[in-house]
Amino acid sequence: MTDILMPALSPTMEEGVLAKWHVKVGDTVSAGDVIAEIETDKATMEVEAVDEGEVLEILVEAGTEGVKVNTPIARLAGDDAAPAPKKAEPAKEEAKAEAKVEPKPEAGADKAEATKAPPAPAKDGERIFASPLARRIAAQNGVDLKSVKGTGPHGRIVKRDVEGAKGSTAAASTAAAGEPRKVQSLAQMGIPDGSYDLIPLDGMRKAIARRLTDSFRDVPHFPLTIDCEIDGLLAARAQVNALLEPQGIKVSVNDFIMKAVAMALKAVPEANASYSPEGIALHHHADVAMAVAIDGGLITPIIRKAETKSLAEIATEAKDLAKRARDRKLKPEEFQGGTFSVSNLGMFGIKSFASILNEPQGAIMSVGAGEKRPVVRGESLAVATVMTVTLTCDHRVVDGAIGARFLQAFKPMIENPVTMLA
Repeated sequence: MTDILMPALSPTMEEGVLAKWHVKVGDTVSAGDVIAEIETDKATMEVEAVDEGEVLEILVEAGTEGVKVNTPIARLAGDDAAPAPKKAEPAKEEAKAEAKVEPKPEAGADKAEATKAPPAPAKDGERIFASPLARRIAAQNGVDLKSVKGTGPHGRIVKRDVEGAKGSTAAASTAAAGEPRKVQSLAQMGIPDGSYDLIPLDGMRKAIARRLTDSFRDVPHFPLTIDCEIDGLLAARAQVNALLEPQGIKVSVNDFIMKAVAMALKAVPEANASYSPEGIALHHHADVAMAVAIDGGLITPIIRKAETKSLAEIATEAKDLAKRARDRKLKPEEFQGGTFSVSNLGMFGIKSFASILNEPQGAIMSVGAGEKRPVVRGESLAVATVMTVTLTCDHRVVDGAIGARFLQAFKPMIENPVTMLA
């Protein structure tokens, strides 16, 4: 018998809504079959079976909200769930391993275990028997299940096997990212009960609060700000859109910014970096994330390999990603990761601002509104459309000189878009 657990479908997920079942009691499923739909803090995603067997019981009904990660939601019966034989004490140990029961060894058991040959590593294409929880822990911690010896029934790899292979750190990674610091209630801070309406935090808002708090507190960061004249960009945009109109494509100012960011990252690869305990990762491609406001929060879908794409391709992909983001239909790989972020509040008339880093990215660009401002040209004053951008850098990987060189590469492409179209 195998429990199907509520999966963690994103790094920030703590709970979700079991939106729909695709199976019923009595159905037989195989590994890879879609069995349910889960609504997470960011999207609605399909859940695939990782074991085969007959559905014995549905433990959580469709439509149930607030289902915690790793909560059993259904139960399967399968061939690998048969009870262990009772002829030898090692079999007892295997049967009790998942429940962490430590049987007392009988005389000769240790000797038999010592002389038993270790299981041969799995060959390519050969099925590895592991519990769903063990598979999830292994995936989250980079543990190769082929190298793990199973102590569960019939050599099945269970949770404690993977934890042991990871040096007992895998268990911690499957838990929530950590309890938030305790804060005083509003009443304790002088705001009386009944004087406000309280909107409960949903999963997305909790995840945003936790991740941004961690980033702002733990990552040493600093801003770099420049002004860009964009009259040339606005004229180029009008010409490009006139050419693309028959195709139904409309390029935005933000699309130009995404293209310029990608090319500047290739020109200054040190800015396209992430910090890790093992070292500084210099990314091969500019995977540029764009902040999209949705009901209850925001999400950052990613234009992958943006440096290889035309303005028309970026505009088409950005429009599609933004729409599906608002419909919460993005796949995890479409919003997880990325090497750099762009947050644009210009459409709201915001002149300038600085964003919080989106880990593990090394920098994020904040884009303000283009507005008419006086500028000095030689000894004379003139009027130009000026846009302020602020680059927030992770000082562990992008220091002041690197950030400045990135902006030096970005600014001329924005002010003279022909340079990035050549």
